[in-house]
Amino acid sequence: MRDQTNESRQERPVLYRKKVRPGTNRDKTVADSHHGRVLTTEVGLQIPDDLTYEDWQRAGCQLSGIVNSSMWWLGDWLVYGKNHYGDRYKRGIHEAGLQYQTLRNYAWVAQRFEMERRRGALSFQHHAEVASLPVEDQDQWLDRAEKLNWTTKQLREAIRLAREDQMQDVSRAETVRRLAVPSDRIQWWHRAAAQSGTDLQQWVLTTLDQAATMALEE
Repeated sequence: MRDQTNESRQERPVLYRKKVRPGTNRDKTVADSHHGRVLTTEVGLQIPDDLTYEDWQRAGCQLSGIVNSSMWWLGDWLVYGKNHYGDRYKRGIHEAGLQYQTLRNYAWVAQRFEMERRRGALSFQHHAEVASLPVEDQDQWLDRAEKLNWTTKQLREAIRLAREDQMQDVSRAETVRRLAVPSDRIQWWHRAAAQSGTDLQQWVLTTLDQAATMALEE
């Protein structure tokens, strides 16, 4: 009987949606919260003082899943709107109170992965890291990330090292081609790369790949 009770506790949900109506006494709302349940509102979480560590941890896992899924949802939503409503979809984005550039990035990743190729065990950001690669390479890197339980940072670093090896091989076989770039532009790119948490070479390659993919798809 004790084991059944513990199993039931492990399976029960933690997060609940609750809207705070205008004029509602917030102290009363918190006091009325269900024991051991984290309530979600439009402006934050209501967490009971006696929440156990297990329930707190479970709530974090649920929140992480919601955040990750929402990126896919918004990306698919924008793709659908763009395909079905012509210019009107931008008005829909504005009326929904969403940022077009953020949604565009989500949509770009969503377009690069059909539903059946998306890995539930990996985050949206894992997929974003490999989105600019050919389909076969995408699957290979996601397979490795899933098998080795890589974080997005570890996946990014592994891709960077692989690209460095490839570029070294190419440099031995081909003449190096140089591009004249103003020094102020190089400094600007360095700052952008640093803010993205990667080196300049990786940032330039990723940015150009994304730009080329978007241009060809549009």
